[in-house]
Amino acid sequence: MREAEWFVKSDGGWKCMLCPRGCTFREGAGGRGLCRVRGVKDGIPYLPGYAECVSLSIDPIEKKPLYHFLPGTVILSTGPPGCNLTCDFCQNWTISQSDDVPTRHVPPQDLAEMAMSRGSRGIAFTYTEPAIWFEYIADVAPLVRDLGGAVVMVSNGEVTHEPLESYIRFTDAWNVDLKSWSPEFYGKHCSGSLDAVLDTLKTLAASRCHLEVTFLIIPGENDDPEEWREMAAWLSGNCGRDTVLHISRYFPRYRLRREPTPVETLVSAMKIFSENLDHVYLGNVSAGYSDTVCPSCGAVCVDRNGWAVDTSGLRGGACASCGQELDIVHEL
Repeated sequence: MREAEWFVKSDGGWKCMLCPRGCTFREGAGGRGLCRVRGVKDGIPYLPGYAECVSLSIDPIEKKPLYHFLPGTVILSTGPPGCNLTCDFCQNWTISQSDDVPTRHVPPQDLAEMAMSRGSRGIAFTYTEPAIWFEYIADVAPLVRDLGGAVVMVSNGEVTHEPLESYIRFTDAWNVDLKSWSPEFYGKHCSGSLDAVLDTLKTLAASRCHLEVTFLIIPGENDDPEEWREMAAWLSGNCGRDTVLHISRYFPRYRLRREPTPVETLVSAMKIFSENLDHVYLGNVSAGYSDTVCPSCGAVCVDRNGWAVDTSGLRGGACASCGQELDIVHEL
């Protein structure tokens, strides 16, 4: 069994230091943390979720969503059977919030080889919450990169600083879910911490990793235009005006029951965020709002029609029309 990392002795028991939740286990007690993939057994930390994959699928990389990282390619996607948040609007709750999720055991070398098969450009850890899978990702990622592949994380951003710095050493791109600008929202709906996510965003923005951000708008919960303006200014100031933002449409899932986000709300948010950010996209809508447009000359650099992607408007990572650099990673 793989040795568990990021546990420390605490009052005779153990405390997990991987995420801000800090699950603790009293001396003599065992069990799993809230994430269900880490815990203590027979008095020592253990990893019940190690190499247990909830899904394995080769997806368009735009589906993660990543629009400025290897556009038009596909990537193997998988995730662990758990999460360190309890979002009542979770879109993947059947695999992130259940104690009995069917999994497939895939050793690290096998997953790395799968990640470079059938045209895949690497591995995306996604679907649930990959940050809780530290030891498995730490074993898989170097193998994938040795084979010439990319390592992608699609995360809620709830990870403590030191493990994040370790992740940065063997990952290439992140999409972080910024769920709201309100700490109260995180407490009410997610049992999470806005401050932890903001620290993750700042750390990633200052690192070698490519960063994109997703914001799911839920009617009546995080749709205040003033909060949008504050969030946009913060992202621009701390992560850069060229930070990619995906605004996503909510549909009722799991416990929270709200009407789907009106498209007009998404369009309004797009306009507000675009005052501070050059690349804002809309997701979960039928058409439009997904092309990459040069902020300098207005040319369409990447044309997206569903999962069909035309990158002929790019020259390297820049606009083919005017040469404006777009911070698009087009090759590894």
